[in-house]
Amino acid sequence: MSRCVVFILLFAAANWAGASQGPVIRDDEAIRKMLSTRVDLQKQATGIVVGVIDSMGSRIVSYGTMGLSDRRPVNGDTVFDVGSITKVLTALLLADMAQRGEVSLDDPAAKYLDAKKVKLPERGGKQITLIDLATHTSGLPLRPTNLVSKDPNDKYRGYTVDLMYECLSSFTLPRDIGTKYEYSNIGYGLLGHVLEKRMGKPYGGLVESRITQPLEMKDTHIGLNSAMKSRMAAGYNNELTPIPSEWHFGVLQSAGAFSSTANDLLKFLGAVLGFKQSPLQPAMKSMLDIRRPGGMQPSTQIALAWNVYIDGEQEVVWKNGSVGGYRSFIGFDPKAGVGVVALANAQTAVGADDIGLHLLDEHIPVDLHIPKPHKEISIRPEILDRYIGRYQFSPTDIMTVTREGNHLIGQLLDGQRFEMFAEGEHDFFMKIAEAQVSFESSGEGPAKVAVWHQGGKDQRGERIEN
Repeated sequence: MSRCVVFILLFAAANWAGASQGPVIRDDEAIRKMLSTRVDLQKQATGIVVGVIDSMGSRIVSYGTMGLSDRRPVNGDTVFDVGSITKVLTALLLADMAQRGEVSLDDPAAKYLDAKKVKLPERGGKQITLIDLATHTSGLPLRPTNLVSKDPNDKYRGYTVDLMYECLSSFTLPRDIGTKYEYSNIGYGLLGHVLEKRMGKPYGGLVESRITQPLEMKDTHIGLNSAMKSRMAAGYNNELTPIPSEWHFGVLQSAGAFSSTANDLLKFLGAVLGFKQSPLQPAMKSMLDIRRPGGMQPSTQIALAWNVYIDGEQEVVWKNGSVGGYRSFIGFDPKAGVGVVALANAQTAVGADDIGLHLLDEHIPVDLHIPKPHKEISIRPEILDRYIGRYQFSPTDIMTVTREGNHLIGQLLDGQRFEMFAEGEHDFFMKIAEAQVSFESSGEGPAKVAVWHQGGKDQRGERIEN
């Protein structure tokens, strides 16, 4: 499970321009056309469910089927793994506990742990606090450094409390705490662990008793009951190859273990937007009071779990998830009072995130082009080595290129890795996203520029020194 920041967001963010007039929610047929393109032509899922809520009520627009071999249509009660949307529930649990005086956001995480068993990393005399964990500014890495699973489709299986303690006790922070955003699954795993230690109750039970049960989210759980299993969409990778539909998160469950439905997530948004009264609303509101620089500056801030995209006077608050065959999106415009959910049953680069964001801000583009076929060719390793290096597209968008065997591997600052396949001596394509990279070089020396091609736009990244 990675943050999987949508490539089209990361590299096209500079093109979101113009003063927004707020969300323009399309009619059902327009939304369904987007979904049919994504499913039938782009082959990015077998089924997608979109939910919309505003002051007039909520509605579901869906397209496609539960799977390649399960032809039942998806709907608002279809179950999907929602991955990192779990972090919103974890952060809300933190905010609720802070509202009740059970913790303070400024508490050091170490306050609630046994110092004989784990020593959290410190830097410059400062300890990691709960707010640092909740805003991804602790300095902890994307993933633990000592994962034991060898299965890429279940990478956190077998990850125990002892292993997490071992990782944290030996980790050296690369920068001062609280100074820079770096998305961290181990950070959110630690946060949930700290909260259950504070309360003396299991994390999942705390979320259910305080959040999902009061909001009547009957299909939002860690682990599937029999009723949910019968309504679970099959999960696929970006090539629509079936993959296991259930990850085992171990101690990191608070980073991404929940499953849910569009109808349940609309209930959650109804409470967030104030359409349904809930004692959680002060905590929900407080989640947005905390703002730190986010991962796509200057347009994005990070609140407690939520990303906040700023477009003129409009703010779009959102979170996405990517896990084991599924992509998920939840977002809202607090000023306009509109919320959107989008769930897809394939773990692709975009999922339906761009559709959800577009429904909240029409300036955010939707990728509806029909991908052209690509044919991989073989390139000599010495030519591939010319492209190894770091390329900077913007102050916060840097791609590191390495070689593994006969393929190039790209990696973004948040830890995302993706394979690039040669279709020409200088030209490469991806399978995880409809995007290409071409390299510009003179002679046989290292490439000077990488050009990212996506959505009809090109973005140049100059080679930089390490």
